[in-house]
Amino acid sequence: MKIKKGDTVIMLSGKDRAKTGKVLRTDPKAHKVIVEGLNMVKRHLRPRKAGSKGQIVSVERWVSASAVAVASKDTGKAARVGWQLGADGKTKVRIDRKTKIQI
Repeated sequence: MKIKKGDTVIMLSGKDRAKTGKVLRTDPKAHKVIVEGLNMVKRHLRPRKAGSKGQIVSVERWVSASAVAVASKDTGKAARVGWQLGADGKTKVRIDRKTKIQI
């Protein structure tokens, strides 16, 4: 999976199409990500103690990694991610395939 925690991504489909957000968590085995402020759902919470009230909370839910794309730093549009050897010739770095700028 080419999307990592902390990346700025753009939604490609669904109710939040074309919105951007920061990746909070990733699950490479399930191929899913949680994006800050996107794919929000309402959770009904029961009261925990006597005398406290229940509440409705909005939380982010998992979304398929194929439904998001890394946003390009210079244009803000969706970028295809590729790999390239770094300046030292030993480490791999992620790059935007179109502009060849390191992500």
